[in-house]
Amino acid sequence: MKFTKFRLCVHFVLFAGVLFTGVRSIQAQTFGVELQNNLMPASGGMGGVSIARPQDFLSAVNGNPAALTQMKGTQFTFSSAWAEPTVNLTQTGNIPFVGPALIQPFSAKSSAPGSAVANIGVSQELSELGLPATLGIGFVTTSGGLANYTDVPESRGTGTGTFIFSVPVSLGVDLTDRWSIGTSTALGIGIYDSPFVGASNMVMDYALRGTLGTNYKLNDCNTLGGYYQTKQNFNFQNGFVVNPGPGQIPLNVKLDMPENIGLGLANTALMGGDLLLGLDLTYKLWENADTFDAIYKNQLVVQFGSQLTVGRYRFRSGYTWAENPINQSPGLSIGGVIQPDLRAVRYAQGLLAVTSQHRISGGIGIQDVLPGVDLDIMAGGMFRDTEQLGNFTSTSIASYWVGGGVTWRFGRGSCDQLDIPNQWCCNNPVLQ
Repeated sequence: MKFTKFRLCVHFVLFAGVLFTGVRSIQAQTFGVELQNNLMPASGGMGGVSIARPQDFLSAVNGNPAALTQMKGTQFTFSSAWAEPTVNLTQTGNIPFVGPALIQPFSAKSSAPGSAVANIGVSQELSELGLPATLGIGFVTTSGGLANYTDVPESRGTGTGTFIFSVPVSLGVDLTDRWSIGTSTALGIGIYDSPFVGASNMVMDYALRGTLGTNYKLNDCNTLGGYYQTKQNFNFQNGFVVNPGPGQIPLNVKLDMPENIGLGLANTALMGGDLLLGLDLTYKLWENADTFDAIYKNQLVVQFGSQLTVGRYRFRSGYTWAENPINQSPGLSIGGVIQPDLRAVRYAQGLLAVTSQHRISGGIGIQDVLPGVDLDIMAGGMFRDTEQLGNFTSTSIASYWVGGGVTWRFGRGSCDQLDIPNQWCCNNPVLQ
């Protein structure tokens, strides 16, 4: 039996490694183009819920850094996920675009393939140094979107791609037994192919993003958390060229990841503390973000998740409602590039129209698959949604995703981290 478990772990790690080598796009499970924690190994099974009591430390590193103080000892996680979207675009009129291109009517499915996503990191409790703090470092896939209609002649080579990877360094500090604060600084690695027909090309840029968070234990069964995350400002040099050749005009394209404000509540009052319920509210300020201010409006996201602990097993489920982010009153500028008319803006919106409002997910966590090794798997789906963009462009999108991760735990207290809800439950008479 031990040998069989070992082989399963090895096969999972090798499979996740193969997925990591093929990272491409992540449009299938995003809010706008941002993933948040929807594909993390544990949080992903709970609808991404992770602000107050995340069940994997990567969700704290990438989300509310104040929650890192709940992570004990040393932990290392390697996780991966596969997301498979189905995106269709229909446009029924001739659409002028920047440059000489004239897009003609067509209806087609995006030929962009499914996506492999990797999230890796380590957390270290600093109590051995006499510090009531936990440090976390990661490599995280944070944002992405890809649409490709280059195989359709009428599209005139339409395609776009956005990939944002992040290297966050996060620190959570306990100020009292109930109150913690945290901060994070993340270096973003941006790869961008602008949504303009013509001589756009994939370019790179780097940008910083900061996060401030706090957690407060209201009582033994309820924890409240919140965070503020700054914009991430990218400026892609020569990201688009008008009229390539003699007399060409290279243009820079500005693109920002939005400010985010998150608030979360977690409760362990039911079933003797074995049932964890979480609710996260996130407000995304797309209207203050270059490029996306023409694509999206400010967006509210509501995430609900649960986790039932039965022995060393964790059974997870989640539901997410995300407001349709499409901006119905866009301007003519996309990232500083002026479009010929509103038809072109609507067409660009159609390339990044993640409009579905409903998502469900589920997952299973197994503690000590091997001594000190935990396994988490999750899956989910985004229900099909259609959107009419102006008079000529319409879209349809749906997706599913699967993933998982392996966590190695070392050091004092690390084996107890996943049992935090049991330790603090007010309905457990032994602990009262």
